[in-house]
Amino acid sequence: MIATLEYVDILDKSESLGKMVMDSDVMEAYREARTALAEDKDAQKLIKAFSDMKSHHDDVQRFGRYHPDYFTIMKNVRATKREMDMNDKVAAFKIAERNLQNLLDEISQYVANSVSVQIKAPKDGAALADSGCGCGSGGACGCAS
Repeated sequence: MIATLEYVDILDKSESLGKMVMDSDVMEAYREARTALAEDKDAQKLIKAFSDMKSHHDDVQRFGRYHPDYFTIMKNVRATKREMDMNDKVAAFKIAERNLQNLLDEISQYVANSVSVQIKAPKDGAALADSGCGCGSGGACGCAS
């Protein structure tokens, strides 16, 4: 690809936009929440407990309701997740993460609309969400995406 002045200008402006996001208050709040979460021993224990329980859940999912421990594991997974989510540091991190995702979604929408209103931009973190289908058609195949 041959670089034109216009292409170089777009790259410069995108780097500037990235720097603005990295220097934003929302990003700073995210970093602080992530650091606080990483340094909190209780939160880390809860996260590890949930991760361990999730691995049991994944094993049970292969057999579904026919697994002998299905209901026990499902109940334990929900209880462990609830306990993890109720931790102040985990909750603060999730809020900061959601706020950062909202900022990035707003920027994506603004950039897309500046080109054309026909261009679709991710909303509510949809670019990171897994619809479960994997077809990539955006629901055109009739799946629940």
